[in-house]
Amino acid sequence: MANLNVYSALVVLFLTCGASMARKENDQIIKENNCETKMGLPCVLEAFTSIFETGSISNKCCDELVGLGKFCHSALVKRTLENPLFKDLTPVTIIAKSIQTWNNCLVLIDSPSPTA
Repeated sequence: MANLNVYSALVVLFLTCGASMARKENDQIIKENNCETKMGLPCVLEAFTSIFETGSISNKCCDELVGLGKFCHSALVKRTLENPLFKDLTPVTIIAKSIQTWNNCLVLIDSPSPTA
């Protein structure tokens, strides 16, 4: 029985440390790359709505999102998921929507714009 308690304590410690290290890693990526200053507020809100709610993102905001970079984009999404305000969201769904938004933006900015 004592072995089970020690094992349980180690599992809890491992999970807690892992979550803490992931949070520090995301914060470090965000800080080192100035991720929070690379997009204007209107585009941040559009991207957020596209990923965390139901909405679309404009071509202009796709340009800003891709300009932000994949590392910043992923770190910001992961950090948002760590926020207790978003504890009821399903991380797998949000990450899938994040990837979908990123890929859609890549297609939008790589496709030739229609000429007038």
